[in-house]
Amino acid sequence: MATRTATVADLDAIMALEHASFPTDAWSPAMMREELASPHGWYVVAEEAGRVLGYAGLRAVRGARDADIQTITVSEAARGRGRGRALLTALLDEAARRGVHDVFLEVRADNPVAQKLYLSEGFSEVGRRPRYYQPDDVDAIVMQLNLRGWVARRAEPTAPASASPESSPPVDGAEAPSSPTATGKGWC
Repeated sequence: MATRTATVADLDAIMALEHASFPTDAWSPAMMREELASPHGWYVVAEEAGRVLGYAGLRAVRGARDADIQTITVSEAARGRGRGRALLTALLDEAARRGVHDVFLEVRADNPVAQKLYLSEGFSEVGRRPRYYQPDDVDAIVMQLNLRGWVARRAEPTAPASASPESSPPVDGAEAPSSPTATGKGWC
């Protein structure tokens, strides 16, 4: 899998994933085109064999101390293999390059897979927005990450190879395959 900066040329592939992942509240092509062209946005795609399997977006006004993750989406067939985490990491790395201190996002309350991913990277719940996602009447969980702390944790040396598997969290635990009907929607 390769990750690269998204361009307007990726719009059709992004919109296909957008509609497949968010059938009731997908962004319009015009909205996505504006996001891709905005100087305050930074979008990335994950592709394999020339095919876009996922995308993610960050809104980070240059010079601002906070940023927002706009979206992360991975095709259903490509989920559970760390692609959501790779896209999230790319967004956080870009936010760090821009000097951001805190990163915020909203995640659907009915998406435990994405919530688990964000929690595993150090995000914490800071609020809720009732009935935020329409027309589904699903609450948004607002999460925040201290980006400087995340960067510092990544710079720490890794545990020695002799550490037992029981004491080490799975590298990709949040990306475990799951049935969307059993655990909610699994967009990451």
